[in-house]
Amino acid sequence: MREEHTEPSRSGDAFRTTRRDLLKAVGVAGLAVTFGPTVAAEAGEGTAARQSIRRSRAVAGGKASHLTLLQTADIHGQIETHDEFFWENGRPAYRRVGGFPRIKTLVDGVRADNPGGTVLLDCGDCFQGSGYAALSRGEVMAPIMREMGYNLVIPGNWEVVYGKDQLLKVINDYGAPVVCTNMFHDENGRAGGPLFLPHHVVDIAGVRIGVVGFNDPMVPVRQDPAYSAGIKFTQPEYNAAEQIRMLREDEHCELVLAMTHMGIAQQVGLASEPYMAGVDYVLGADTHERIRDPLQGKYCRVTEPGAFGSFVGRLDVVVENGKVREQGYELIEVAERRYVENPKMRHAVSEATGPYKARLEKVIGRTKTPILRYYILETPMDNLITDALYEKARPDVALSNGFRFGPPLVPGRGGIAQITENYLWSMLPVNSQAEVADVSGALLKPWMEKELNNVFAADPAQRFGGWVVRMRGMEVNFTAGKPFGSRVNWIKIAGAPLDPNRVYRVLACDRGGDPPDVLCRIKGVGNKTALGFTIHDAVTEYLAKNSPVAPRLEGRVTATDLPQTALGQLPGTGYEFH
Repeated sequence: MREEHTEPSRSGDAFRTTRRDLLKAVGVAGLAVTFGPTVAAEAGEGTAARQSIRRSRAVAGGKASHLTLLQTADIHGQIETHDEFFWENGRPAYRRVGGFPRIKTLVDGVRADNPGGTVLLDCGDCFQGSGYAALSRGEVMAPIMREMGYNLVIPGNWEVVYGKDQLLKVINDYGAPVVCTNMFHDENGRAGGPLFLPHHVVDIAGVRIGVVGFNDPMVPVRQDPAYSAGIKFTQPEYNAAEQIRMLREDEHCELVLAMTHMGIAQQVGLASEPYMAGVDYVLGADTHERIRDPLQGKYCRVTEPGAFGSFVGRLDVVVENGKVREQGYELIEVAERRYVENPKMRHAVSEATGPYKARLEKVIGRTKTPILRYYILETPMDNLITDALYEKARPDVALSNGFRFGPPLVPGRGGIAQITENYLWSMLPVNSQAEVADVSGALLKPWMEKELNNVFAADPAQRFGGWVVRMRGMEVNFTAGKPFGSRVNWIKIAGAPLDPNRVYRVLACDRGGDPPDVLCRIKGVGNKTALGFTIHDAVTEYLAKNSPVAPRLEGRVTATDLPQTALGQLPGTGYEFH
């Protein structure tokens, strides 16, 4: 979840818009249009578009160029084939997908299909999120990314987690140009020199492709600000128009892309900002959305290709006389049953992961039910985590942040799945200290109202995150469609109605940069104390005592107007996560 924050507005070379300003142009009605009926490509989407392109006389005659853009994003260190969640026919379904040896087979097949016209791009959050990424501080990913042969990459919000120097070391070792238009060296609070290329041009198949890149300017607020020390983030308005003008007018680019890591609401807002005029596509990332039909903003279309290497986005375009004539998009599932492993990549992965494998593949527990974190109200994964925290310290309430992170783990034919240390890191990619604080009951309802507004605000500028905070010891019932301040219907702690005059002991993870009176965004707490153990410690101990576990949805958080298995915070719109 994200804390609301507004940067001060200044003129000249400083910030000129806030996140609220960025989205206000779209507004509620604008989002309804954008997320509703999507604008289909001239030749249809996916395979139909490719078939049309193959029949194109202009392409066959050399008068037009066929480009294939392949996009990955939010891989989060998930190197191997893994379980993945889908929502099909009104129920969850699971398949084995992903893994770099299979992604390489997919990419090589596309390159063979369109030789000389294929571009491979990654939109960030690649080298954080698994045990292999954590123990190597991201370095395990560099040889794998080099073997993939990316043409261009951008950093994501989590790639600052090991600090500025490590970010630069790892991402510059990918063997691909790095572009980011809004990250600078911090010079006494002002933007100094650019951290990466502010724009880049790829010449391919006779077409000049111009690219700008934007990381989320809220990174220092969303995460421990120490992670991004020495880096200055600016809002896209700061320099987007000038960089786009340079690509169109000075570099004579025929196709202009914005590679972004900002989240789907922000990216659709970006696609409707006047300073983005001249961009053809926003290739987005961050919220792990599975966009199958690009979303239409006022000036350009928006995609996002899921997460964990489970999917690859494929955009095919025909450029003729400097104009995009045909286009089609497909979200390709990297299915185990469809793509065999590339032997050379299999070797590269084994070499990179070898030093860490013995530790990370150690089994620390077992589960009889799927562990997943995709629903927006309550998840089996977070129920497991909060159960572990509750049993370890016996607070009144144990909390876990709500987000869509970590692939699922699904029992096989024997009815049991092994939980490894690597999977523990996938569930909890930052091993935070546990903290407990005294919290007045009077604080909990206003805090919960703010948490729910972060997810369900009618004004998209007020949405920070997209998943409700998770809990043990507390139950919450609310109505998502009500206005801010009136969503919570009731709160219970230990089965009894919330007492505003009582002080409760609440446990959550430490977040660097928070003042002493803030715990999990609850302001005004007292006696905040570190408990001397980490979240990993608690979960490992819990699994050792209780395996096989069987986490399920239990109704800890319920809504009167949403199913327990809701998968998106934009009900009533055209986009659905599945």
